Amino acid sequence: MSLKIHHLNCGTMCPVCAKLVNGEGGWLSPAKLICHVLLIETPRDGLVLVDTGFGQLDVQTPQRLGRPFLAVSRPQLALSETAAFQVTALGFKVEDVRHIIVTHLDLDHAGGLPDFPLAKVHVFQPEFDAAMHPDLRSKARYLPSQWAHSPRWVKYDSGVGQSWFGLNHVQSIQGLEDQIFLVPLIGHTRGHCGIAVKGEDGWLLHCGDAYFSHKELTKPSEMPLGLRFFEELLQTDRRARVENLKQLQRLQRSHGHEIQLFCAHDPVEFQQY
Repeated sequence: MSLKIHHLNCGTMCPVCAKLVNGEGGWLSPAKLICHVLLIETPRDGLVLVDTGFGQLDVQTPQRLGRPFLAVSRPQLALSETAAFQVTALGFKVEDVRHIIVTHLDLDHAGGLPDFPLAKVHVFQPEFDAAMHPDLRSKARYLPSQWAHSPRWVKYDSGVGQSWFGLNHVQSIQGLEDQIFLVPLIGHTRGHCGIAVKGEDGWLLHCGDAYFSHKELTKPSEMPLGLRFFEELLQTDRRARVENLKQLQRLQRSHGHEIQLFCAHDPVEFQQY
């Protein structure tokens, strides 16, 4: 049985220079990036979120995100864009969200965790370790306040799992249907993953921050320079990131008719849904 999927934008960011970030627009015009979150209806296991974007506490107290992030990303924080608000707007209760699967724990992906304190939070073990014990370079990307409520963590070991369309070490999510998988895509962070979901229109692969622009999959030479710089600035393992990007490009060429690939921040991809 396929799953019903809602596509939510849980955080609009407007860094300067649309030309460098979006590849079009003026040099002084604000760019636009989004936080692409999935809300999945399952027949027996309630609702599932893939990432959360910014949360209610981030909106109420922006300073907790840090001055450098606020200055560079310029998030347009609004309660109406939080996952909790949008879940209730769709007629559900916050308590209906029983599972949250994170691509990684960067502050713009995990801000909504406190809004769903009863949900199990599924995370790749290397990402959990990186977030709980960040090195000096990674401290700014992980905010302990976003998991100060002691989430119900469910951790997945590395080096195990199965193959899925040529991608290795893929693992099904505990307690859910075999139609949702954790897909390791290391590089942006030490435990970064994609999330594969079998929806009503076939397979979707939420690639998180494994890439930043739709052009990177089909026309990499046209990748906006600002996003390319940002991508390389934030990577923790360049070799792994580049290799996984090549795998996604091959997946797009070979199975693009079977799988819809999209990343976390591309507004063009989000608009398709």
